[in-house]
Amino acid sequence: MKINNFWIRVLGMFGIIGGLTLFAGDMLFYYDGSNVNFNENMGNASGFRVIASGLTALIASWFYLIGLGQVYVALKPTKPFLRTIILICFGAIFTAYGVIHGAYVAIATSAKLATQYNFDLNDAVHLATETNNVMRLIIYPIFGVLSILFIAQVWKKNTLYPRWIIFFFPLLPFLVRDLVCTTLSGATKTVVCGGYLNLILVVFFTASTIGLWNIKKDAVQS
Repeated sequence: MKINNFWIRVLGMFGIIGGLTLFAGDMLFYYDGSNVNFNENMGNASGFRVIASGLTALIASWFYLIGLGQVYVALKPTKPFLRTIILICFGAIFTAYGVIHGAYVAIATSAKLATQYNFDLNDAVHLATETNNVMRLIIYPIFGVLSILFIAQVWKKNTLYPRWIIFFFPLLPFLVRDLVCTTLSGATKTVVCGGYLNLILVVFFTASTIGLWNIKKDAVQS
């Protein structure tokens, strides 16, 4: 299949849909009116919501990895060695999104049991939460390497991306996450902060699709 502008846009849409799918999974776990205690909300979520949220992790990770094809196209002018490292980092992070979200089923299940049998909620979810946090710690260095290489290559114009894509790369939104969440409250905080990591990927893939919307045919095939 020849990669043209149509398919580049389709690949971007897969990334966007992946983000929206996992965002929906976040809300199935977390959303409960104005309560911003995520553990309590998971404890009150129905079994159907917990199962459905777990399934979104599998589907969204597939969509994210398909969307990675758009990034591959954008990186064609980059040196093969650097392009490979960037793509591996992206792939590792997109896979981790699904794995870590799926692991939240253990937290939600523990929270539900604690709510049902009046256990201490924090003690009940402690082990599952710590496991989840350890998995995140493994991903942070990969994200750091990705950020340095991706931003450097875009800034040097070694990709098909315009430089402004740097402002929509997940690094900056990730760094200001705590600042953003401290300014919000109620249902807005649950929606934005509960789904924050997937929302920043929706923004990235949207910006990526716009940035590559009308790239020249010879640039894609070079």
